[in-house]
Amino acid sequence: MPIKIFIDQGHNPETVNAGAEGFGLREQDITYNVGIYLADILNNDPRFEARTSRTNPTEILGYNNTSSLQTRVEMANSWPANYFISLHCNASENPSYNGTEVYVENAYSQAYYLAEYVLNAIVNRVGTRDNGVRINPSLYVLRRTTMPAILVEMGYITNYEDAQKLRDDQYQFAYAIYEGLLVYFGLEPI
Repeated sequence: MPIKIFIDQGHNPETVNAGAEGFGLREQDITYNVGIYLADILNNDPRFEARTSRTNPTEILGYNNTSSLQTRVEMANSWPANYFISLHCNASENPSYNGTEVYVENAYSQAYYLAEYVLNAIVNRVGTRDNGVRINPSLYVLRRTTMPAILVEMGYITNYEDAQKLRDDQYQFAYAIYEGLLVYFGLEPI
């Protein structure tokens, strides 16, 4: 039986909370593309089955930020997925902030160990700075999913070097997450 991975592509397009922007890039576009790449990679490996929160770039889930979060969590819980991966791009008023971090609800949990492998794979493959695995039990998608959940802040869209990677290396981000999953599950690439 394949391992079921739900890929949450973060913010809705063109809504009140459409996500971060920087250097002409929009978080909603990057997370959509990385999510589609990741789903394709996983669905081409018979050991996995993947679904995405958005099936096209203009799809809107819910009618505001709260209902969008609730819809994405309900999609994963009702499938039911075995793991939940939420994709995001970070932003800061300080343009020197850069790097990748992965959020989980609790330390030393299944999600925490998965987050470590995903973070290491992104840093090694894409070359972002390692900002660590961070605990944040207040994040809705981490609290409300019934399966281990991680929230990946791939890079800072407001940092020039990270923004270039977010623009040019979207497939590499997706493949790195796949590599992190393989290591976590003790699997070899096919």
